[in-house]
Amino acid sequence: MGLLTEGSPLSWEETKNLSEHVRQHGIVQFINLYKRLRDRQGDILKWGDEVEYIIVKFNDERKVARVSLRAQEILAELNKKELENPEGVKSLWRPEYGAYMIEGTPGKPYGGLLAHFNIVEANMKHRREEATQLLKSDECLMTLTSFPRLGTENFTDPPSKPTPNEGATRSLFFPDEAIFPGHPRFKTLSRNIRQRRGEKVAINLPIYRDRNTKIPVDDSYKHSPAALPDHVYMDAMGFGMGCCCLQLTFQACNIMEARTLYDQLTPLCPIMLALTAASPLHRGFVTDVDCRWNVISCSVDCRTKEERGLEPLQNDKFVIKKSRYDSIDSYLSPQGDKFNDVPLVYDPKVYQQLIDNDIDHLLAQHIAHLFIRDSVSLFSEKVHQNDEEDTDHFENIQSTNWQTMRFKPPPPNSTIGWRVEFRPCEVQITDFENAAIVCFVVLLTRVILSYNLDFLIPISRVDENMQNAQQRDACKEQKFWFRKEITTHISPPEANECCKIGTTNCEPQNCEVYTCMTVNEIVNGKEGEFPGLIPLINTYLSGMDVDADTHCTIQQYLKFIQRRASGEILTTASWLRKFVTEHPAYKFDSQVTEEINYDLLKTISAIQGGELACPELLGYSTMSKTKENIPSALSKNC
Repeated sequence: MGLLTEGSPLSWEETKNLSEHVRQHGIVQFINLYKRLRDRQGDILKWGDEVEYIIVKFNDERKVARVSLRAQEILAELNKKELENPEGVKSLWRPEYGAYMIEGTPGKPYGGLLAHFNIVEANMKHRREEATQLLKSDECLMTLTSFPRLGTENFTDPPSKPTPNEGATRSLFFPDEAIFPGHPRFKTLSRNIRQRRGEKVAINLPIYRDRNTKIPVDDSYKHSPAALPDHVYMDAMGFGMGCCCLQLTFQACNIMEARTLYDQLTPLCPIMLALTAASPLHRGFVTDVDCRWNVISCSVDCRTKEERGLEPLQNDKFVIKKSRYDSIDSYLSPQGDKFNDVPLVYDPKVYQQLIDNDIDHLLAQHIAHLFIRDSVSLFSEKVHQNDEEDTDHFENIQSTNWQTMRFKPPPPNSTIGWRVEFRPCEVQITDFENAAIVCFVVLLTRVILSYNLDFLIPISRVDENMQNAQQRDACKEQKFWFRKEITTHISPPEANECCKIGTTNCEPQNCEVYTCMTVNEIVNGKEGEFPGLIPLINTYLSGMDVDADTHCTIQQYLKFIQRRASGEILTTASWLRKFVTEHPAYKFDSQVTEEINYDLLKTISAIQGGELACPELLGYSTMSKTKENIPSALSKNC
């Protein structure tokens, strides 16, 4: 959830008055950090995942399921091991926005050995078991992107009521009690985003229209002018930040490799969003979208009417195209510069300050663009800092620009290097699925760097893809702009061999290097046009020395990805929608009732626990050879 600073939160007026102070000192902090660490070399490949969980409480007698607001209590127990032995724990636990959410990561990052791919799933299982031990008998830990009835009456346990006229969110549906109470950042962000915007956030998702669907969907439009009658309306940060996701962080060997990874992974973000789509159910309704992305984007959109272009600029400096949670706006590597085809809004004074301090144009405009935003959370103890040593003001702005990719400088006085964060994926139901997605993306980074591949397309096309990725059944039905000429003049022979696309009379200068493809064609290949991401990975693996168990596990993961991309098995979103609309109690009215919700979550609980097979979602083979530790003979080389 970004920077968690201890201290006393300032009011929005106090924060607003200090926004320029935070920006000025944040830029100086970045410049100082950059000068110290820009030439840092030789950091080894390290990577890790972040999985977010929801705690669900079942009442089997009444057949209802609620979110359990016990995250703070459970986290306190989980964190004890880390406090006692920070180097010896197998997992780390952190708070998330919801009082019903926790986030788990591996105790230590994974490294460069292929054998590390075989311990990812085992570690995820360990995390789930570790947290589950602290639950009550009627509770369950779930990797569910969105709780289907979030924001309906009595969706929490213990029960809580929204307070539309007071509190942090002032929501019609989402009570402040559902926000994690153990750190002031979360309620502070909710309050300050609303106050900065000048009104509540507004989220409108098109309803999935079935034969008995009522329009207006409900009476939200009577209570808020922002509500669209034929949409599912939501009005609080919790509807977005209360969703769960799956994220990855990679450490690069130097700043240029980090910038290359940042750029090359960007066109893959919409593809992975479509492939991992898992959230069609919101506020007790079936919607006509598959993903959480725009929900979160709207849930933290603190832009004023002037910044949204709805009123002429008078009090604000910029018209800003996107929310602070959205897809990236510019590439960072020299190869990406020509594909930066969307005009970038940035503060010219900040940009010039960065240029004057020997920071190149691409990085300077990226940072200056991030810094058009105000701080939306500031603590009194952190107002005055030592800009030579501290980076909290920089991180204050950086960590509240929630984008598909995040470029992360090394922390001060740390052994951690330049990193990038891959942020689009929706979390899946089982540890097998989440491990498969993690390993697939990490393998792609290895292929990109080893084969010197080029996936870059114009930023405008990435933006278009991000919107298409969220459409219903996008993984199967939508087409996405994707590059077909991916080898470069420094790609090795095996990459060129894999990427041969048959006979073509097309010279690069006369031929578009990118075209429209389905997720299946991108992942599995399109004869005569594109080799496919998994054939590329398999070519890369064929030249690597890998132990038998790891090879078996990786192949299981890749087959799963192939089947999902081809449509042979359903995305989580498609499966969820199918379960609801085929439930005996469903009235063809686009509503997820208490009974349907209970049965759905009970079924998910059985699937994730291995008690119920679900071949239409997972295929017929989900047994990997995952282990808790890499073989001792290999670990000596770590």
